Amino acid sequence: MKKFLIIFLVWFISIIYSIIWTFENPEKIEKIKSIVKKNKSAQVEVTQSKSQTFIANSFNVNVTQVLKVSDKTAFIINNSPEEDFNLINLDIYTQKGFLINNLKQKKIKLPNYFTLQRNGGVKTIISLEDKKFAFISGSQSNCFFAALIEINSGKEVFRSQCLPEIPKNNDFNGLGSSNVHYEDKILLSVGTPEKHVSKNSLLAQKNESIFGKILEIDKTLLKNAIDNNSNGLDFNFFSKGHRVPQGLTIMKNKIFNVEHGPKGGDELNLVIKGQNYGWPNVSYGTNYLLDNGGDGSSYLVNHKKNGFKEPLFAFVPSIGISSLNNCPKILNEYYKKPCLIALSLYGNNLRKGYSLIIFLLNEKMNKVDSIEKILLNDLVLRHFVTDEKNTLYEDKKGNIYVSVDKKGIYKINFSNFR
Repeated sequence: MKKFLIIFLVWFISIIYSIIWTFENPEKIEKIKSIVKKNKSAQVEVTQSKSQTFIANSFNVNVTQVLKVSDKTAFIINNSPEEDFNLINLDIYTQKGFLINNLKQKKIKLPNYFTLQRNGGVKTIISLEDKKFAFISGSQSNCFFAALIEINSGKEVFRSQCLPEIPKNNDFNGLGSSNVHYEDKILLSVGTPEKHVSKNSLLAQKNESIFGKILEIDKTLLKNAIDNNSNGLDFNFFSKGHRVPQGLTIMKNKIFNVEHGPKGGDELNLVIKGQNYGWPNVSYGTNYLLDNGGDGSSYLVNHKKNGFKEPLFAFVPSIGISSLNNCPKILNEYYKKPCLIALSLYGNNLRKGYSLIIFLLNEKMNKVDSIEKILLNDLVLRHFVTDEKNTLYEDKKGNIYVSVDKKGIYKINFSNFR
């Protein structure tokens, strides 16, 4: 009996100690979780689910799962756009740092400081000739930062300064990030890694920080940074004052992006070089409420009056907007006017996400004429399948393909136009 009591006492004390240690060391727990997750590959399985049909205003949207992937995607490239759609032609980069190629997985070469802490991971993939670059979150000691890595060599191309906030207030979901090729430049969108308005938010207006900006990277300089083994990379700020720029696309040589607002205020922007889009000084959203770390306060709403560029459109409530691209040919031929298509994540309790969003613009592409939000049940829509330059991929039948968080790749078909 005495022996049993001693064993029980030791066990009980160890449990209490573990609880106290966990409570007092949340960052160490986060780091351990990150290490475990980084080495766990996704479950990948070819499938052909029954098609679901959703009724839009002027046509039907038919959605079919074609591949199960249990992780979130960072970028998806179709390597054979001229051929019939085939899953083996996809390069699927996951946020955990894996590449799924020919339906087989391998870890991409990333530095040891690559972290999944605070919703970190691979945020986008830049392609330049035969090279691929991963834009990632990093952590060393109590320094959290972002970096661009060439994944064949593992070489660091550039690294941001440390985020000024305490670790628990960092949220790398806020990095957002997308990229497009624009003439001899690459535009890379970089958000402010924030859970709510904080010191990180202020970086969007600071010229010494990459956060809250769309970066303009010269392709020759990027290539030379690897070929000549030079240290660092010079780049310019194309625009600033962005919160969480998720999607980026080019239509008729004009640049558009979508980004998350705070609580409300998701935006579609016509991005013009040298312009300031106002975050965190102005927004159509509000700060999160106290139970989500904010104070519920409003921002200045009038962008133009306060010296900033107005969005083309702001969603209030927000919808958790994610990727943006040009509409597929079948929609362009139907609408016969400038057309953009976007995806959305969860949304919120005031307005669900889980949707395709179609923006119809005027001929000058400086005004939104109409918006249609097509709810697709509970699908958390992350990325379009594109080519290396982030141009929408369409198969020969006019189908497009998207990723859904922790579910995989889905085919989307438009039919029964009315």
